[in-house]
Amino acid sequence: MTAPVTFWLALDDPDPGRVGDWIRRARALPRPPGVRLGFKVGLALYAAAGPAWVRALAEQDAVFLDLKFHDIPRTVERATAVAAGWGVELLTVHVSGGEAMCRAAAGAAAGHGLSVVGVTVLTSLGAEDLAALGWAGGPGAAVLHLAGLAARAGLDGVVLSPAEAPVVGTRLPQLRRVVPGIRLPGDAPGDQRRVGRPGPLVAAGVRDLVLGRALTAAPDWAAAWAAILEDVTAEIGEEG
Repeated sequence: MTAPVTFWLALDDPDPGRVGDWIRRARALPRPPGVRLGFKVGLALYAAAGPAWVRALAEQDAVFLDLKFHDIPRTVERATAVAAGWGVELLTVHVSGGEAMCRAAAGAAAGHGLSVVGVTVLTSLGAEDLAALGWAGGPGAAVLHLAGLAARAGLDGVVLSPAEAPVVGTRLPQLRRVVPGIRLPGDAPGDQRRVGRPGPLVAAGVRDLVLGRALTAAPDWAAAWAAILEDVTAEIGEEG
């Protein structure tokens, strides 16, 4: 049976009141068979609301804790062990923290129902940004290299842009692919430079899509959600 498609709504706002309204509106959206809707908690909201808020949300909904741990292995191991007790489903670390750090995070999460996924190259970065950091091959080469490191370290998956998701799925099919930068035609890219539609990603086997301003900035949530579902439901139906 085909795995469900999970849309992770990015709660990228430091105002818990506004975020609470987003959560209520999101919970009211229709979800056809094969579609889940969870919530991604990033740094701004986490700094404002704290761990207790995350734990309370995880008691009711699927939660993706996107804190992008990047430190020495022991520190990341301890932080991951703490987060593993909060009931969240996904946790991010930066793959550029190194294989030992990634392996430590994977080990701390084992047995807790927590998947650790490695951030490869941020969707806000282009070839010139990577060149300034010493990566000469562009985003595609960097993502593939870091995804290979993530696989060797035992991470459950990687975070990558729509542009790299298909090739990583072909080369490293064991990795869960978490894809931000979801946009529909006509949507503004914002500060994300490597974006794409959800439908082709579902066709390429992606099952975790991060949905942010395409929904939260929409004047009509119901219409925006319907357009997003229309873009993916044909792909789900064709797969059975």
